[in-house]
This record gives sequence, structure tokens and C-alpha cells, in this order.
Amino acid sequence: MLMHLRARARIEPFFVKLRQGSLAVDLKVPIKIADELSDEVINATGLLDLASGEIHRVTYEDYDVDVEGLPVDSEDYEFTSGILSNNGKDVEFGIKVNKTTGQYSVTADELLEIKTRAAALFAGLSAQDMLASAEAKSGKGKGGK
Repeated sequence: MLMHLRARARIEPFFVKLRQGSLAVDLKVPIKIADELSDEVINATGLLDLASGEIHRVTYEDYDVDVEGLPVDSEDYEFTSGILSNNGKDVEFGIKVNKTTGQYSVTADELLEIKTRAAALFAGLSAQDMLASAEAKSGKGKGGK
């Protein structure tokens, strides 16, 4: 059963879990979610798991899912998008919603694109800078073999 939180909880971007004596890092980042209907946008927040692409702890703003149902089940539902923000810079991406379970997630291809764009945007690097750096490390740059 899909559980939705009504109260806005403070979202911590990174969680570290200890399991059986070893350190396992569970990397989740806070995102904004927008469910687009034909005449309105339903806003929410959640945690994007950068390892799996699953989105957890979805909390709707000014929307009671227990009364109104999931936005994806609305007749005028169009699509869902997400925004990952850092220091005033945003990365926008598409979100898939499983109509059966209500689980929000991003595809593997979309997750890779999010990671690439976020790394470039948040670090202030262009795609060319990242490619040049990768080529230099592999020895394939202009000075390489």
C-alpha cells in the first residue's frame, strides 16, 4: 500500500546506513515534483534515490491524496516532471508514475542524464570540459596517443 505523508518533513539530502559492520551509503536527494493536469499543477516534494531511480517520501502540497486520489488517476492527467536544485541552479527531468502502485521513479536512461547534467551544472563544467577531462585521463586527448 502506498503511503503518503501529509505533514511536511525536513528532508535530509543524504542518509548513511550501517549494515552488519560495513558502511553502505544510501544516496537520496530532495526534489520537487509537478503532476501536470490539463488545468492545474499539483506540486509535491520527494527523495530521488540516485542508485535506483525510485522516488520516496512523496509529500503533496495543498492536495489530499486520501480524498482526491492520486494525480495520475485523474482523467485530465498529462505528465509528471521533477526538478533537482542546488544553489539556484536547476535540472529538470521526466518522471514515470506506476498507475498500479502509485510509485514515482525515473528510467535508467533518465537517471544517467540527471547525474550527467547535474554534475556539469552544479560543478560549473560544460559537456566539452567533462569530455576533455575524460579523454585526458584515458590518454586519448590531443596530447595522447
